Order: sequence, then structure tokens, then C-alpha cells
Amino acid sequence: MKRVISIVLIASMLFTVTALSGCEKNEELQKFSNYYFDYFDTATTIVGYEKTKEDFDANCEEITTLLNEYHRLFTIYNRYEGLNNLVTINDVNNGKHDIVTVDKKIIDMLVFAKEMYSKTYGNVNVAMGSVLKIWHIYRNEGLDDPVNAELPPMEKLIEASKHTDIDDLIIDTENNTVFIQDPDMTLDVGAIAKGYAVEQIAKHLEEKGVTGYILNVGGNVRTIGMANGDKWQVGIENPDTENKEKPYIEFLKVAGESIVTSGSYQRFYYVDGKSYHHIIDPNTLMPGTKYRSVSVLTNDSGLGDALSTALFLMSYEDGKKLVESTENVEAMWVMNDGEQLYSDGFEAYTFEYTPQK
Repeated sequence: MKRVISIVLIASMLFTVTALSGCEKNEELQKFSNYYFDYFDTATTIVGYEKTKEDFDANCEEITTLLNEYHRLFTIYNRYEGLNNLVTINDVNNGKHDIVTVDKKIIDMLVFAKEMYSKTYGNVNVAMGSVLKIWHIYRNEGLDDPVNAELPPMEKLIEASKHTDIDDLIIDTENNTVFIQDPDMTLDVGAIAKGYAVEQIAKHLEEKGVTGYILNVGGNVRTIGMANGDKWQVGIENPDTENKEKPYIEFLKVAGESIVTSGSYQRFYYVDGKSYHHIIDPNTLMPGTKYRSVSVLTNDSGLGDALSTALFLMSYEDGKKLVESTENVEAMWVMNDGEQLYSDGFEAYTFEYTPQK
């Protein structure tokens, strides 16, 4: 609940910032916003400029219909009657996984996931479900009973890590089937699912000619066009959530780009007074410790989602090389001491925000 409330407060602030550029506005357009809590277990904010509330609501209905479809397909926790989703793919029957025919949206997402595995040198691996499930169980138990919170035994994590070979994920793009060869391997697409879904929805809207919208699904922000003649102004949350005087550490002007942040201050629990977050390093099988947060600015929300996770787990030197070798990507790293480091082009998007009195 803490994370959901945080997102809502962020969205409320970000989307009421007055645009500063001098482009001509369409006086017929009005700004509307809607909030939802039904998709990807997080908060969703939709803001858009339209002539009428009816036009805005029609687009929101289309967006949320697609969000619901992606949510149902990509979840690893819920079954839906008559629908083959990731739960179905992860099922084991008679000691093995079945070959499962699925919606093409799953096929395309898993193909993208394999591409991200290669691009991020294995730091984003949707085949790590066996390891992440253990952490999920211990984290939830720790949140429910903080006094008796425990870390997963390393021997248990090591045994699970033997079943994370992404080559055991067999995708047949012609027949739309998925098969996991290793019966002890399961999929977890948490590192890319939201961003991928948001990007596909944004592309769908752009193809229809929709513009002047911003989507925020659990912190995965994707802008579509301009904010009625001005660039959108988006703030990046301070990972030091105790600093009430500085809730945001950077402000960006964007139009058509996506901003995604991964951080140690999201989804964590305490063991013996130390916090353990949800971004698990495939090399150590423990939460990454190099940074407080990493934010990625790119024109593809799916790529941004994957890279924010990968960069959070990579050294700054290797991460910066990855950013510089990827077209239309910039990043900001917040070190454990609070220092902010940037890719070469990131600061071109920043501006000094002065709150209106």
C-alpha cells in the first residue's frame, strides 16, 4: 500500500506542473485524468488533452481494456477460465511442463524477453522464476510477521538457480506455442511486463493518431506526443524517501519518451534491521547493492523497464557502456551516498523546476 500511495501522490504532483515552453496551445483542449488500481498490482494514472470528457473517457476505456488483457496474460499468480497465460505455461503436469498454445501477445513478449537477456548480459532473465519465487515467499512472510522475518537459505537459492537457463524456454513463433524443457524452471516477467505492455498500448494509440497523453503504470511513465503544445514535465522520485524537503531529485521535459526507475526503496522487507529489496542479482542471488536507484530515459518503455533493472545490477562502467551502445537511451544512477551520475545526454532533458506559489 505504501508504494501505491506513493505513486498516486507522485502522479498528482507531476501532472499538475505547468508547462513552460512557448509553443502554441489549442484552447479547445482540456486536461483530464483518471486513476485505476486494477492492473499489474499497482496504480495506473492516465492524463490526456481532449476537447471533451467523452473523448478522453473513450480512450481511457480502450487503454484499460488493453491493460487488463496484458495483465491477465502476463500474470504468474492468477488463473482465468478459458485463458492460457503464464500460469498455464509454468504449470507442471506428471512431472513436466506442457506445450501450451498462447496468445501472440505472450509470444511477442517472450521473444522480446530473450532479446533483453542477450542485450543485458543475462542480468534480465525471465527464466529466474524458481529463484524469485523463493524470495517472494520469504518477503511476504517477513512483511506479515516482521519479528520473525528471515532471509532465504543460500543453499535453497543455489539449488533453484540451477533451473534458470533461458535456453530451456522454447518459443514456436509459427504455431504460437511455449514449452519449458526443465520441469523445475518457471517464468517471472516482472522485470519487463509492465513496461512492455505500456509500450504496446502507446504504439497502438500512436498508430490511431492519438496524441497528448501520458501513461503511468506503477512508475513506468510513457508520454504520447506533447502536452497541448508543450513538453511533458516529469519528476524523478528521490530514493531517500525520508527527505521530505526534496521529494524529487530531477525534473525532465519529454515528448514521446518513457522514463522508468528501478530502486532499492521499492518493495522491500527488513531482516534484523536491514532492508532487502526485490531486484535480485542473478550472480549473487541476493538483492543488488550498487545503487539507490537507476532511471532510464528512452523512447521504448519495454526497453526502459529491462534496462533500469539491468543497470541497477551492473557496475557503473559497464552500465554506461551499455547505455552508450544503445540508441535513444540515457540514464541516471543514484549512488549509495546520494551522488548522481549521468550518461552523456541525460542532462539535456533536465530543467530547474520552481514550484508555483
